[in-house]
Amino acid sequence: MSLLSAFAFFVMSCSGDNKKKGVDYAKFKSEITLTPEQEKSYDEITAKYQKQAEQNFEAAKAQGGQMDRVALGIKGEELRAKQAEEMSKVLDAGQMEKFNRFVDENSRKRPRYNNEVLAKIKTELKLSEDQFAMVNAANDAFEKSFNDAHDVYHGNNDLAKEYWEKFDKQRKDALAKVFTPEQNAKFLEIVKDQQFKGRK
Repeated sequence: MSLLSAFAFFVMSCSGDNKKKGVDYAKFKSEITLTPEQEKSYDEITAKYQKQAEQNFEAAKAQGGQMDRVALGIKGEELRAKQAEEMSKVLDAGQMEKFNRFVDENSRKRPRYNNEVLAKIKTELKLSEDQFAMVNAANDAFEKSFNDAHDVYHGNNDLAKEYWEKFDKQRKDALAKVFTPEQNAKFLEIVKDQQFKGRK
């Protein structure tokens, strides 16, 4: 099995109903008008990063059978950031805005509070460095627990949601012991929209 077909098989099998295959860059290209020069660069950049994503996946899979999904998610975020940086030199501002939105809507997200949410928690709760370290630890533990259970809920959104909610409660319970009651109330308000998002 080639790298490409192995990667395609993984993405399809992870989608449950086989509709979702990661970011379809060809689809995005068909939705905007590119000059021949832009199209050439666009194809080269997307091919380059697709290949790197496939290599990262194969490397993660080769770690003694137990895939490190956390590390794979981190690498995926880094790749998308580098790809966007290169793409910004090819697309104009309007096209780039659409590209970023398309990638954001169609890429696999790490199941955790993202950096934006973490920054908001730290600022609005006026956390000490020790408290913020505990927030990061609880967030990391949540992500690891949810990813480690992947083989159990694989392809089953209802079961994945159960696991997500169970680990989210553990994360919130742990942080309630770190925060003052006032901080905790504010924290729960900030994260109230952080819900399980199943694969489409």
